Amino acid sequence: MIHQKSYYSIDLESPHGKLTVEGPVSGNELQSYDFHPGLVAFRPPLEQKQAIIGIADLPEGRINIVRDQNTIVGYVTFVYPDPMERWSDAKMENLIELGAIEIAPEYRGIQAGKSLLHLSMLDDSMEDYIVITTEYYWHWDLKGSGLDVWEYRKVMEKMMNVGGLEWYATDDPEICSHPANCLMARIGKRVDANSIQNFDQLRFQNRFMY
Repeated sequence: MIHQKSYYSIDLESPHGKLTVEGPVSGNELQSYDFHPGLVAFRPPLEQKQAIIGIADLPEGRINIVRDQNTIVGYVTFVYPDPMERWSDAKMENLIELGAIEIAPEYRGIQAGKSLLHLSMLDDSMEDYIVITTEYYWHWDLKGSGLDVWEYRKVMEKMMNVGGLEWYATDDPEICSHPANCLMARIGKRVDANSIQNFDQLRFQNRFMY
């Protein structure tokens, strides 16, 4: 089910000049670029750079980036769900997770995140996948953005909508632990009915609660 990754590139005009939105990029390519010091949402920048290099070299892994000349200023990751999470329980080869999306603070507000998601879905092979993302408020830069949790949630939803991801209900305990958390997904046009049924079963594992 692992499909050939088709490379795409688009230009993004910004106050910083012309940025390049591109991918998927290989681990070697990522290694050759600088990593913006403001990319600190998940790990210290150098550690996060190594983490996405590792994802890029996985068979199913995809890293798309926003680049200001030789510096990565934003990225999005696609990889199989963490084995510790329920989304991997069905071992679906056609279910991948948008695991992280991050834009350096001074490059926000210029449609960089939306451009990343738009580029990500240009690849026709994405029509063979269910793409999910689990949004947790504790990963959001509430302090840096000046937004409250609900304003930030609205911004995240609008950005994900650009990539075709929509809100889906679930009884996953971690998502249900705060009302701003959410599951979003995009079901590709060629995903079969059995896979959609498996995804529905993953979303609701505690039916006795209803």
